[in-house]
Amino acid sequence: MSSETTPHKPRVAVVFGGRSSEHAISVLTAGAVLRAIDRDKYDVLPIGITTDGRWALTADDPERMAIADRRLPSVAELAESTEGGVVLPVDPTNREVVYSEPGSVPKALGEVDVVFPVLHGPYGEDGTLQGLLELSGVPYVGSGVLASAVGQDKDYMKRVFASFGLPVGPYEVIRPREWENDPAAARRKIVDFAGEHGWPLFVKPARAGSSMGITKVDDLAGLDEAVEEARRHDPKILVESLLSGREIECGVLEFEDGPRASVPAEIPPVTAHDFYDFEAKYIDSADGIVPAPLTAEQTAEVQELAVAAFEAASCEGLVRADFFLQDNGEFVINEINTLPGFTPISMYPRMWQESGVSYPELIDRLLQAALERSTGLR
Repeated sequence: MSSETTPHKPRVAVVFGGRSSEHAISVLTAGAVLRAIDRDKYDVLPIGITTDGRWALTADDPERMAIADRRLPSVAELAESTEGGVVLPVDPTNREVVYSEPGSVPKALGEVDVVFPVLHGPYGEDGTLQGLLELSGVPYVGSGVLASAVGQDKDYMKRVFASFGLPVGPYEVIRPREWENDPAAARRKIVDFAGEHGWPLFVKPARAGSSMGITKVDDLAGLDEAVEEARRHDPKILVESLLSGREIECGVLEFEDGPRASVPAEIPPVTAHDFYDFEAKYIDSADGIVPAPLTAEQTAEVQELAVAAFEAASCEGLVRADFFLQDNGEFVINEINTLPGFTPISMYPRMWQESGVSYPELIDRLLQAALERSTGLR
């Protein structure tokens, strides 16, 4: 009588939370991803990173990773211990994850085959975690170190896009030393920019997402407060002019034959908010229109631009590309997001759903692509 061996199920570590101001959004994304992973096909290990940087073993409980009564979730509430820590090996010959608590013998949690990082913002989406995983030799979902870093820093992102001939709107950068050493000169730099491009301006952190720290500034009176708000999230800030037009988004997903674009979506004007800010995105759940009401020519153009942005930044796996369709009919790329949100209301999975790729299929495709891709130079 022959015995059959049970096929090995790849073990997925879903890493979420993190030290950035987008901590709660990452927890929301993790909950949605955990719900969608096929447990018959994958084993799952949820690992949360607290706001102070501790890697915690958390409950596999997606229901607790949601907004409740307008209250955002956190890893601290999900952690199985207030002191225990998870350690990934920085050794490409050993993928075993270890959990330890003070005064206890470390416990092996088994090997990890692939990491699904759903961290947003600095210390996770910006190439830092990707670098750790490269050192560990553990495959992971999404872009590598360079593309992640470029995708996080809106200054260098725009420089890369411009160098590839992609349409970029006017902007100015205020670096930390400029504001700290000579705020009057930095202020004049912004006022000169406004003199050339007009008010209002948008003042935002250079390396943050989820509309964190962004202020629409109508005149000089509100400038200093807007700069300080942006600097709470990042000492390097970006100043952009107002681009009149429609907000259009497009998803890019890597297939076996290369990256493809989804149907685009439109973010309609949010009447209760000055712009599509954090509250509109995650608390008040502003609805996007999928697919966007564009002509066939406009749809083809924005899809082509989205894939071009993916390629320009050397991205892998997935990207959400955000555009403005200006009143003159021309598209301008605002930014890309290398780890877009996967919350139930997030635009990226909605666009792919409309394009024929279901949420579970999307997660599976990303995991399979990561398992097939080697770490290191490629």
